[in-house]
Amino acid sequence: MAQNKIDFTRNALPLDDSWDVIVVGGGPAGCAAAYASAREGAKTLLIESQGCLGGMGTAGLVPAWCPFSDGEKIIYGGFAKKVFLESKKGVPFEPEGKLDWVAINPEQLKRVYDSFMEEAGVHLRLFTFFCDIIMESEGKIGSVITAAKDGLKAWSAKVYIDCTGDGDIAASAGAEYELGREGDHDLQPGTMCFQLAGVDTEKYLSGPLLHAHLNHRSPIFDALKSGRYPLIPDEHICQNSVGNSVVGFNAGHIWEINNCDPKSMSPAMIKGRKMAEEYRRFLADMLPDAFSKSFVSATGNLMGIRETRRIKGEYSLSSEDYMSRRSFEDEIGRNCYYIDIHASARENVKTGDNEKKIRFERYRIGESHGIPYRCLIPRNTSNLLVAGRCISTDRAVNGSVRVMPVCLVTGEAAGTAAALSCKNSVRPKNLDIPLLRKTLLKNGAYLP
Repeated sequence: MAQNKIDFTRNALPLDDSWDVIVVGGGPAGCAAAYASAREGAKTLLIESQGCLGGMGTAGLVPAWCPFSDGEKIIYGGFAKKVFLESKKGVPFEPEGKLDWVAINPEQLKRVYDSFMEEAGVHLRLFTFFCDIIMESEGKIGSVITAAKDGLKAWSAKVYIDCTGDGDIAASAGAEYELGREGDHDLQPGTMCFQLAGVDTEKYLSGPLLHAHLNHRSPIFDALKSGRYPLIPDEHICQNSVGNSVVGFNAGHIWEINNCDPKSMSPAMIKGRKMAEEYRRFLADMLPDAFSKSFVSATGNLMGIRETRRIKGEYSLSSEDYMSRRSFEDEIGRNCYYIDIHASARENVKTGDNEKKIRFERYRIGESHGIPYRCLIPRNTSNLLVAGRCISTDRAVNGSVRVMPVCLVTGEAAGTAAALSCKNSVRPKNLDIPLLRKTLLKNGAYLP
């Protein structure tokens, strides 16, 4: 049956047009953007649909940070470094100098983001969902529309920052984008992270290594061969001790889902919770000394999404840029995370020689590449920036820049640029790049 569409422009909505900068999405990129914008003096509103900030590191229960170093030093500086060092206080068992794959205490990380938003004077709206936008003119957003318990509202600002991960604001504004693999739009699988409590930590740490890529005798292979655990799809089983008797898991894959399509996500969330219990059962059966008394204490309120829209920007970071460790005159940060693409339902990891090289070649110690500011500027828009997973890259490079340390870096750059654009009455595209880089450097960014 056909559904009638509501034309929001013909309905009177409460409008708050007092903002300099509005950030939509309160994950790592959104928190960094809002913090940086408010720090530079812009009146900043941060809109988030969940009841907490932090995205995948908190509501999504990702158990560890991706590497913060290039093997020698922290390269994700500024706000990213602040968040990382504060979050480490929630996992005191981690070695003081450890910079890579550091465990995350999600409750500690929630408070870290809360405190930084309060410190900067960010105005926060939790439990508030982005619905649509009203365009003022071609390429210029007039306001965003949200839904919450107090109804539909419109919010207007000078500059908007899309930190939704999926590029929802940019797509609604008519920005061009790419979705998944070229040709068939095939997407990487998602993962529901979860926590097991009641684990004997000493026996777990002294037992066999579960990570299949690091231990070819991991018990996960026996579980798959046995046929007793049909909901365990493959050998993917990353995990970290996140506290005494608690282990966080980033395990398994759920294919054929698209985070832009709620119809696909609803059954996926249900399946993910069933999978978490299946992993607990397997571990209790095969490693009873460590896991016989364990139970699923939490599953993610967010599905771990690796890939959806990539917004086409003024520049698209390419595989060639990545492989050549390229630097840029307008770079706003560096990245050294490896190309991390999880095979889609129709994809074989051994597809074409070029893709295989891109996927598996790792940087050497001390190497990194630049991220240009132009990747944050959607084409044909005048008052919009993007940050986080949806910035402008090709598919392979998106498999590297999608992770949380990089999202923090691009978020801080977008927030700084938005505030400076307001202060100097220029479009983000026309912002003085030396001024942007000077401001980022002043606040601790790594820009060698």
